[in-house]
Amino acid sequence: MTTAELLEKISALRVLVVGDICLDRWCWYDPALALASAETGIPRVGVVRTEVTPGAGGTVSNNLAAFGVANVAVLGVVGADGFAWELRQALAARGIDGSLLLEVPELQTFTYTKLINAVTDAEDLPRVDFVVTRALSEDVEMQLVRRFLDNAERFDVIIVSDQAETSAGGVVTPALRGAIESTAAANPEKVVWVDSRARAEHFQGVIVKPNLREATEASQRALGRVDFPALRAHCAAPIMMVTFGGEGVRIYDPAGERWVKTEAVPEPVDICGAGDSFSAGAACAFAVTRDAVAAAEFGNRVASITIMKKGTGTATPAELLAKG
Repeated sequence: MTTAELLEKISALRVLVVGDICLDRWCWYDPALALASAETGIPRVGVVRTEVTPGAGGTVSNNLAAFGVANVAVLGVVGADGFAWELRQALAARGIDGSLLLEVPELQTFTYTKLINAVTDAEDLPRVDFVVTRALSEDVEMQLVRRFLDNAERFDVIIVSDQAETSAGGVVTPALRGAIESTAAANPEKVVWVDSRARAEHFQGVIVKPNLREATEASQRALGRVDFPALRAHCAAPIMMVTFGGEGVRIYDPAGERWVKTEAVPEPVDICGAGDSFSAGAACAFAVTRDAVAAAEFGNRVASITIMKKGTGTATPAELLAKG
């Protein structure tokens, strides 16, 4: 299948991204405005320009929309705050349906604030993150589960973005994970793709895509050793894809192990979000081709474009077609 044919088929997919849908705030500050506070003597960070984009699971959705998926929706939790308003606006600007986001007034919206030097254009100060560290209430958890189960049927692809690194506060709770797994079991034709930063070993019966570090740590937690084929078996995953950064992807499935190398990029501009762009591309390509190798190749192609852009970049159909 040519890239043009693949993109045409991908454009007809209906894709839901469920999990940690965050806000990325890119704040450029002027070092010359670092005046010390008269009260504390602490220099201020004088932000002179701000841009916002959907982050974490939102980065996956950005990529889906950018390479042509016409029907993209996100399901997660936001607060009743200004960051939630910015996130909804950023999603709408990209044609992404944010109507399934659950507003929970007692929580703050998961937000990454990135401070960039306006003179050097380098992110050179610590990030300011607004994180959720307390467990979702049982009522909120059940609302999420019901919202997922009521809507999952209408999507061809479900991509789970379990990005929270805290022990509590993440959207993909055990109850939601169970609903995702039962949906995958009841709908084998549906592609259910999981990218979990700290809990990959807990998912059952779905496609699992950790990076090398995440797979290593999941294997050690689950098995007491590093054994990726055994980790796939532990998860009962039809496919496990472990990404190795610029080296490519190793596929583990009933056929064994296969290595799908990626195009060498000697000097990537920004690798932030590369795994998200890979997941967006590979999950959609697999939904169209049912070929794990073809899916990994397309995911690699998407990521090879996004890492040449600052921030959490995306790949357009024109850019993908230019790569052949």
